[in-house]
Amino acid sequence: MKIFRCCCACISLWLALPLSGFSNSSQPPNLLFLFADDQAYETIGALGHTDIETPNLDRLVQSGTTFTHAYNMGGWHGAICVASRTMLNTGRTVWRARELEPRLNEEAAAGRFWPQLLATAGYQTFFSGKWHVSVDATKVFQHTRHIRPGMPKDVPAGYQRPIAGQPDPWSPSDPKFGGFWEGGKHWSEVVADDAGEFLKQATASEQPFFMYLAFNAPHDPRQSPQEFVERYPLEHVRVPENFLPEYPHAEGIGAGKALRDEKLAPWPRTEHAVKVHRQEYYALITHLDAQIGRILDALQASGQGDNTVIIFTADHGLAVGHHGLLGKQNMYEHSLRAPLILAGPAIPAGKRIDARVYLQDVLPTTLELAGVKVPDFIEFKSLLPLIRGERTDQYDAIYAAYMPDRQRAVIAGDFKLIHYPAINVFRLFNLRNDRQELMDLIGDPQHSATVARMKQRLVEMQHAMVDPLTAAE
Repeated sequence: MKIFRCCCACISLWLALPLSGFSNSSQPPNLLFLFADDQAYETIGALGHTDIETPNLDRLVQSGTTFTHAYNMGGWHGAICVASRTMLNTGRTVWRARELEPRLNEEAAAGRFWPQLLATAGYQTFFSGKWHVSVDATKVFQHTRHIRPGMPKDVPAGYQRPIAGQPDPWSPSDPKFGGFWEGGKHWSEVVADDAGEFLKQATASEQPFFMYLAFNAPHDPRQSPQEFVERYPLEHVRVPENFLPEYPHAEGIGAGKALRDEKLAPWPRTEHAVKVHRQEYYALITHLDAQIGRILDALQASGQGDNTVIIFTADHGLAVGHHGLLGKQNMYEHSLRAPLILAGPAIPAGKRIDARVYLQDVLPTTLELAGVKVPDFIEFKSLLPLIRGERTDQYDAIYAAYMPDRQRAVIAGDFKLIHYPAINVFRLFNLRNDRQELMDLIGDPQHSATVARMKQRLVEMQHAMVDPLTAAE
């Protein structure tokens, strides 16, 4: 049940996008890619996982197709966003993307980045926001504005807080802490401004456009105007069902007290600290949603709305108190999964697809929409056959990893197997019956055959992914 109501003036005619086809069949659709940072799959109001106000994302859900199980494969160091974005822009799976990272300038010179592939098909390409890929964004996009770093600058006051009963040294709405406020205007608002300016330019051209708008929100430091924070009184913020004071394997899996993300709240975790962090997380997402509303309004006002496919996703999820964790460096659903919505012409309205996909599948999806042949080096798959109902499954298993030797996971059927190689710990969860991943079945004799089958499946996936753990075999 919703507790708050948003009064954002973002409800506009863009919802009336035709679904039968593009308005101009001789021209491929414009592509508007809206990319959040650290936004978990559960943080869209229309999906019903939690009480959060996201009126514009809700309307994308209602007017488009939502993939409810979109995964990121993880990453090779603490900045999971780097791996996610490198995979997204090169089309390579996690370990091949890591291997490619030192040679990304060569990839750009060869024209193999996502926006370059679209540019060869006649698209104008535009970028604003967080890039966080190891190549200059100006080398792969034709137009760029406000290229941001991996995260806004943080300050010590934002860590190891809050402590119940003590004054909180941090304020998410105080510009003195810099961060999202650096430069005088909230960074999410700057991205929306940049989008509006580019739309004015793009409208004057006969070329289709690809806009890649990458918000730093809702990554920490989670800062938003006070009015957004006040929409989430602490007494109404829920502590996750799988809350733990501390994760028992945190140090052994590389998500312990040395990891920056995990330093944001004190140990042991308290319900108060988790509520405050979730309050600020929700507030920043609602503020982000308002900026998305501005972009969608500008798109409709430009006259391009009826020939634009809109894609919204994030680079991965985030724990924010689930399982005693704060960050995204783990193999649980809250951190591996991101929202994924497509809306626009020829995209069915109000449809939800539960097939497990990778969020990086959006790259070949856009190439197919643009009429571009998907190059052989791209390892992900277009989502369009799922949307058209031509198939019901995308992958027979989902693979995920963190660091060369710290965490692995495989998801197949109803089950997820997690492996912590450095400490030789396995965990098994039934995702159908235990969506919060509360009951570890690894020691249950009734599941011994499932454990053996999932271990074999993990080994097969590791070989297929050129996992460094298989190199010594």
